Amino acid sequence: MAGGFSVSGYGPERGSWSKLFARDSVTRRLDWPLLLAAVALSLIGSALVYSATRNRTELVGDDPYSYLVKHVLNVGIGLALMIVTVWLGHRTLRTVVPILYGVSVFLVLLVLTPLGATINGAHAWINVAGLSLQPSEFVKVTIILGMAMLLAARVDAGDRDHPDHRTVVQALGLAAVPIMITMLMPDLGSVMVMAMIVLGVLLASGASNRWVFGLLGAGAAGAVAVWQLGLLDDYQIARFAAFANPALDPAGVGYNTNQARIAIGSGGLTGAGLGNGSQTTGQFVPEQQTDFIFTVAGEELGFIGAGLILVLLGVVLWRACRIARETTELYGTIVAAGIIAWFAFQSFENVGMTLGIMPVAGLPLPFVSYGGTSMFAVWIAVGLLQSIRVQRPMSA
Repeated sequence: MAGGFSVSGYGPERGSWSKLFARDSVTRRLDWPLLLAAVALSLIGSALVYSATRNRTELVGDDPYSYLVKHVLNVGIGLALMIVTVWLGHRTLRTVVPILYGVSVFLVLLVLTPLGATINGAHAWINVAGLSLQPSEFVKVTIILGMAMLLAARVDAGDRDHPDHRTVVQALGLAAVPIMITMLMPDLGSVMVMAMIVLGVLLASGASNRWVFGLLGAGAAGAVAVWQLGLLDDYQIARFAAFANPALDPAGVGYNTNQARIAIGSGGLTGAGLGNGSQTTGQFVPEQQTDFIFTVAGEELGFIGAGLILVLLGVVLWRACRIARETTELYGTIVAAGIIAWFAFQSFENVGMTLGIMPVAGLPLPFVSYGGTSMFAVWIAVGLLQSIRVQRPMSA
């Protein structure tokens, strides 16, 4: 491709920033509906974060714009990480997956040291120089890249038409290490997302369906064993109990879900208007800027505004599915499929827990919720999707 990056790959050694933005190269091949939908979600999230935090003096002090500024900064850093990811390319990153995987496992292990911090019941964070980092968000990315590297190696080389059993075992072992560490924190929400990523990756890889059904059976058996052996913390058991019976403790463990339903239900068709929601202004819903941000949309933007968020998330998933279908290499297909499974399940779980159809699991809404680490991770994932599209053959 004259005047730009070649189809076969690109990176710092093959191009420059000017080539990245050249009219006849990368920008013409980007998936703009995907990018614009993700940016729109982040902008809507900025407004919702501001509305949810402006009156919370214990969070923002004397500056009602504090969380808004931080959120916009997180989005800006996320966009920069996406650009760097596209510039490097998913194929270049494939060559350093072992390093990325090792760093991510090291970071989740740090959570179990004195550097670890507990936030909202989950000991899933590390504090460094006053900054909080949730390593499990980056693990989602490295599980996808690591499993894709193993499962696609011999297929893309032309040696096989699908991964053999030994390769599948190796890929599952790679994913099991960070998942087990994350379970020890415990961060059950992230473990659920990682499990869905593993299933999505296996389905896209062409591995035998026996592995998928076997994992589903093992997962069900493992969940029963965890419950029976008492490996869950009390707050996690209480969340599942409240999900099964919302009237069990409406003033205690069921409080969040009940208040979330009230907030969303009071919004009606068009909502009370940004900043005018009584539930949001009165701070009746805890963690509204993070896990329960969809309640702000439901109350203040109404069915139309909340529906717009779901439509935009649908656009992101639709374009990701198209990228997965159009790429000609199994590695790219698997990476895209893992991201699809991640975004789809996490979005469904986040919205579902605010509506009471899913248990509370402490997962942010992709692109919308406040949180630096989660914002960085989802934009890196968008960068991987864009790289897969950019590097596909022109005829695809």
